[in-house]
Amino acid sequence: MSALAFNNSTVQELRRLIGRRSSRYEARRFVVEGPVLVSEALAANWQIVSQFVPEGSDAWIGDFGETFELAPGVFERVASTQTPQPPIAIVRMRDRDVEASLESASFVVVLDGIGDPGNLGTIIRSAEAAGVDLVVLTPGSVDPYSPKVVRSSAGAIFHVPVVVADLDDVSSAGIVLVGTSSHDAPGRSVVAHTACDLTGRIALVMGNEAAGLPDEWTDRAGPIDRWITIPHRGRSESLNVAMATTVLTFEAARQRAHER
Repeated sequence: MSALAFNNSTVQELRRLIGRRSSRYEARRFVVEGPVLVSEALAANWQIVSQFVPEGSDAWIGDFGETFELAPGVFERVASTQTPQPPIAIVRMRDRDVEASLESASFVVVLDGIGDPGNLGTIIRSAEAAGVDLVVLTPGSVDPYSPKVVRSSAGAIFHVPVVVADLDDVSSAGIVLVGTSSHDAPGRSVVAHTACDLTGRIALVMGNEAAGLPDEWTDRAGPIDRWITIPHRGRSESLNVAMATTVLTFEAARQRAHER
């Protein structure tokens, strides 16, 4: 496979896709860096639009998309990591039907207003490992296609569908909403995560890192069907949202395995 010489427009496009959420969604493309993640994208049949390697390198993967050689120093400057490994690839986003995705899902994680890309990537990684069918982000959450989310997911982003939807959309699909809380509260019954039935069609609803779930969701008349908490023995009031999601998804996976 022969490589094309880079030009300013191709490098500018790469920089825009790395740095701007709006550019990613306008182009319906995002950036994947390094041989492991690019190979994961290919293994999951995502379309590689183009690959970028340093001048004189043959580090592109397979015969997928156009390949560009970047002049000395340019590859390092455009990458989002300090010590990038080639190739950098531009990958086409997949269009997902939100309604159809919800209708077909049985084991869902809903993330409300998640703001940290490292947390989101870790959650997607845990979700894949626990057998989650679908990850739902509420509007305003961090972009699942940002470079840090893609890296933090360790390739799981290519294997677990991620969509943006409101909680009402999830509930309307007939999915039981299981809210998570670090403490009990007046007017609602909160049980230990191991004491709650997490089989059937459920969605584990996780709150924002700082604020938790919105007040209108947490009162007795809110949309949540069941409430669970992870009992603590130490001084900490709550777990990091990525850690809490990992604990809960694996408990649900344990229960669901026994259901079969």
